[in-house]
Amino acid sequence: MTRTIRVHIGETPRLVGAIRYNKEGARESAVFEYDPAWLGARDGFAIDPALPLQPGPQFHKKTRDGSVFHSAIADTGPDGWAQTVIRRDFAKNRMAAKRAGEAIPPLEGELSYFLEVDDRSRIGALRFADETGVFRRASEGSGRSIPPMIELGQLISATRAVETHQETAADLRFLRGRGTSLGGLRPKATIVDSDGHLSIGKFPSVTDTRAVTKAEVLALRLAANAGINAARAKIVMSEDVPVAVIQRFDRGANGTRIMYVSAATLLGVDADSAGEHTYGEIVEALRQHGASTQDDINELWRRIAFSILITNVDDHLRNHGFLHVDAGKWRLSPAFDVNPFPDRDRELKTWITEEAGPAMTVEALLSAASYFAVPISGAREILRSVERAVSKWRKVGHSIGMTDQELDQYADAFEHGERGAAQAAGNRR
Repeated sequence: MTRTIRVHIGETPRLVGAIRYNKEGARESAVFEYDPAWLGARDGFAIDPALPLQPGPQFHKKTRDGSVFHSAIADTGPDGWAQTVIRRDFAKNRMAAKRAGEAIPPLEGELSYFLEVDDRSRIGALRFADETGVFRRASEGSGRSIPPMIELGQLISATRAVETHQETAADLRFLRGRGTSLGGLRPKATIVDSDGHLSIGKFPSVTDTRAVTKAEVLALRLAANAGINAARAKIVMSEDVPVAVIQRFDRGANGTRIMYVSAATLLGVDADSAGEHTYGEIVEALRQHGASTQDDINELWRRIAFSILITNVDDHLRNHGFLHVDAGKWRLSPAFDVNPFPDRDRELKTWITEEAGPAMTVEALLSAASYFAVPISGAREILRSVERAVSKWRKVGHSIGMTDQELDQYADAFEHGERGAAQAAGNRR
């Protein structure tokens, strides 16, 4: 199978280049080539540090667990939850076609999943048109591709049906294409919130034993109180089910699309490959590609302090992102997918430095302050302000509707020795 997919950017699409995809048996390959007009444009930029602005085909070597596409392109694909929905929907459609004596092409290769993401839901500014020039749109039959919040109840029902393997064709049609690359395996869908903003609706899982959706909103509220640029989030109750509604930060005024890449892309590494990575590497990437380098490095240091104090142990490279500003320069995106984990080993997924390893300690963070070019007095002030914000976790939890019982289940994530270490460091002169 050989396909040519044209890559555009922006709400008013501009051609950036094309992907030539080939699949022979189990082997897949993809080549990207910039369009001459993009190469010659004054505002053209490299959409991926691994894709310099140069003519001719550029190859991407697929690792065992990595994507066949260059990282900036792979960042826009479906996450684990969305892939599950796509796979189930295809299987159901294929069975229906077989009963009707019809045949549909097999769902095979990464491209098949990639093209199933709804064009309006896809993260970032890149858009992908097939050979007929069509940007893929998902529709449950109403002509509308993204459901409003009034339909949260139907979305909750559909996600629960998928989790319990009881989904109908209508459930899958309602969910298919509306996943994003943000969020992993948890049930979710792109929605339009009550203010008309494109958002992600995150739903409780049938396997949850804690108030996970409420805890994520709690973490994002605390992050904002700690001076962190965090995604806006709220809890919306739908039939007594708490849904975390998180506003998308890759859309600007009037629906303009903002280019997004993961930290893995900016580092030039495969996020799914084996091996540990460090915040020090992100600092180096910011020094090379950042639009406001030291401001974002300071922000990154503050986010690490926050992760330590709330026991956010899922800080892998796909849970850090960047938004394009201008001329191939990038800023940290708002913080997202920040969660307290009371029952996990206190170890960072992304290490502070190679020397510190996975240590999730204030001591390790302070020891790296000079590398981040954060003065020790400034570092202590950051610790003081972050700890003060985190100390109010129960009060903020109550403000978003968490009960004492729900909060008690998260106590170990917030009440631990590193809080005392942060207090002591923050009060030191």
